Amino acid sequence: MSENLYDCRKAYAQTLADIARQDDRLVVVVNDSVGSSNLGGFRDEFPTRLINVGIAEQNQVGVAAGLENGGKIPVVSCAGSFLSARATEQVKIDAGYSHRHMLLCAQSPGLAYGALGSTHHSAEDVTIMRSFPGMTVIVPADPAETEGAIRWAYSELDGPAYIRISRMKVPAIHGEDYAFTPKATVLREGEDLTIIANGVTVHRALEAAGRLEAEGVHARLLSMPVVKPLDEEAVLAAARETGRIITVEEGTVNGGLGGAVAELTSEKCPVPVKRIGVPDQWAPTGSEAWLMDHWGISADGIVAAAHELRS
Repeated sequence: MSENLYDCRKAYAQTLADIARQDDRLVVVVNDSVGSSNLGGFRDEFPTRLINVGIAEQNQVGVAAGLENGGKIPVVSCAGSFLSARATEQVKIDAGYSHRHMLLCAQSPGLAYGALGSTHHSAEDVTIMRSFPGMTVIVPADPAETEGAIRWAYSELDGPAYIRISRMKVPAIHGEDYAFTPKATVLREGEDLTIIANGVTVHRALEAAGRLEAEGVHARLLSMPVVKPLDEEAVLAAARETGRIITVEEGTVNGGLGGAVAELTSEKCPVPVKRIGVPDQWAPTGSEAWLMDHWGISADGIVAAAHELRS
């Protein structure tokens, strides 16, 4: 794993430009968010293929749906808090119910807005999007996974996808030979318990797994970028073979990755599941790093959860 930190928004913008150069169906719809989406270069290169609707997120999704109906493949680029909450009805009806092939790209998701508070956090976005039939939900962990998720959702899906684009800088988890797959990736083998993580929590889970290994606890680590449809085979294998699961996410545990794993295992292979993420609370004021530590979404929190499960 690289010690350097990277901004996934750069990989996102570069990937859109690469696709646009080869496919004139790609259009981007933004809500006065060109800068925060890192799309200045895209706008300069493709001035007629970036549509700025202003601060009007409900209209933004509707415009994108209309473009899809006209033969385009739209990318909606919008802060996760507003895309998942302010435009919920339009995402549900115009994208989901209408089964539009469009990429709903949530900028600065989760706790990335830090001290701006709960109005700007999108801790519940994965839960909301999981509830819509036919919606694919993806939470990439690093630039390579971000690029792969965009390309896969653009070329392989025929319906809508909700994709988190992290603003928190992260190390490179994957090497140059990485190829995106909607299935879980095993980052570490282990038989004592399983850690399932995605997004900005994956590198924290890697650190925790290394610390547990030094203590003689062999943790399997699954990177789970696609929350819906969940890789049920990998989760159930982990439940059968390791007997204990910890989920880690930068979002609410009620209905997010932890909820999905708990729902599945409770029905098909009941095992103890410890969910690490945002509890059923409004966020206090603090930086994104402080908030992650405050709720134990950290290597320390994961190690503590492992000890609790094994006690």
